[in-house]
Amino acid sequence: MKNKVNLWGTHGATVLGITLVLFMLGLLLVIEYHSYRLTHDAQERITYKVDLSPDISDSIALADMAVVEKMPYVKHVDYISKQKAAEIFTEDLGEDFVGFIGYNPLYPSLMVNFRVDLLPDNSSEVLDRFCEEVGGLEGVTGVAYQENVVSELREVFYKLSWFLIVFVVLLLVITIVLIASLIRIAIYARKDAIGTMRMVGATAGFITRPFLWRSVLYGALGGLIASLLTAITLWVSSNEFDLNLMAPEHWMWYGAIAVVLIIVGIAIAWVSTAVTVRMYIAKN
Repeated sequence: MKNKVNLWGTHGATVLGITLVLFMLGLLLVIEYHSYRLTHDAQERITYKVDLSPDISDSIALADMAVVEKMPYVKHVDYISKQKAAEIFTEDLGEDFVGFIGYNPLYPSLMVNFRVDLLPDNSSEVLDRFCEEVGGLEGVTGVAYQENVVSELREVFYKLSWFLIVFVVLLLVITIVLIASLIRIAIYARKDAIGTMRMVGATAGFITRPFLWRSVLYGALGGLIASLLTAITLWVSSNEFDLNLMAPEHWMWYGAIAVVLIIVGIAIAWVSTAVTVRMYIAKN
């Protein structure tokens, strides 16, 4: 009876260990997803100003705008004429500066936003190509953008991504070691049965099979519980801190994360069990 209770305790500890580590992994994947999304949204909001000649005609400016709109990495283009630029500046300033100085000193321009799939790792190449292509258009005098903002966004994304990758790898290593230790306890609890099976000629594969199937159940159960805990954490955080974490556009990615957690749980439990059981059989 005591051995049975200890065995059930081992089973519970195994599932709990897998669940906790996969829960942490789930939170890290969610953080990675939202950091990726926020970084790309921030890049999409950056406006690149294409300065035009002050005496350019509307027809030429609109022709340039049509060329820029057809570029595959461009999402949106606005044409700001001299008159419209003066209206915007007057509205921001609160005074009619054109009437005060007697002329409009502002230049027309094209305001360009790139697509969200302009990834941080190739943004420099895309920007160089964009400046080169746009610079050859009629009436274009230059391209202005906040280069430091773009580079800082790229650097932040890289650092965060590498930190999360290293942390996830450490979690996986800890999980494998933890499961291996718990499996060794389970094997010790059944050492008499394993010894009997070996005496009657049972192969290593036959002895290992029940442990493997049980590990699949533990891994799937741990991944399922971890997914549920991750969903609860997201729901509570979204409500408590007024975050838009439960919007429908995120559900598909959350579902993908849940599937990943279950698959990772099964994989690490299977590998840990197979290695641990075969090492035990080889030594005894």
